[in-house]
Amino acid sequence: MKRVYRLEELDCANCAAKMEAAIRKIPGVNSATINFFSQKLTIDAEDGAFDGVLQQAARAVRKIEPDCRIIL
Repeated sequence: MKRVYRLEELDCANCAAKMEAAIRKIPGVNSATINFFSQKLTIDAEDGAFDGVLQQAARAVRKIEPDCRIIL
């Protein structure tokens, strides 16, 4: 299942790349991309694991850039 989310307070393209790499390492994630210019996160993950994946992705985002949030 693929879902797209808006990112709020994403200020750094390098941080976006780090977030993308961290999210891709989460178990159950098939792919993840962040478009810095449109401030969008696209996650493709297994249907049954999506809620857990999203929680782990939010933690990864905050760890790299504490002010950034995933908007549902």
